[in-house]
Amino acid sequence: MDSIESALKSSGCDYELILHENPIHTAQEGADYFTIEIGQTAPTLILKTDKGYLAVTFSGDRKRVDFAEIANLVGCKHVQLATKKEVKQITGCEIGSVPMVGLALPFVLDKQLLRYPFVYGGSGQANRTLKIAPNALQQLNNVVVVWG
Repeated sequence: MDSIESALKSSGCDYELILHENPIHTAQEGADYFTIEIGQTAPTLILKTDKGYLAVTFSGDRKRVDFAEIANLVGCKHVQLATKKEVKQITGCEIGSVPMVGLALPFVLDKQLLRYPFVYGGSGQANRTLKIAPNALQQLNNVVVVWG
């Protein structure tokens, strides 16, 4: 059992780890595969700021994250995407597999995800998706801002 699964089991949160043969690369692929609304997909990005790194988990129907808005919300002057190498170094995961839980980083959580009973996102493995109640993301992460 990996550390993410261990943390989930001990949390008592309602979740499911779903295995699939092929990696899911986009929000639309995830929505199609799981037959859910695109808004229920919850990608997690790692951002580099002038104060360090942070994670942003957002609703797939948002399409993009406004870095200037995030910078303002967290009190930073500069925010940009972390490089592929930085993401791997910080999370131990490849881009596209960054987990929604279990990272020792401050989190920014998209309020739009709270509309759904469950959201689907990264689990740390390319062929495994985490289905979880979005309020559990607040419980399991160091959420510094709920935005949206």
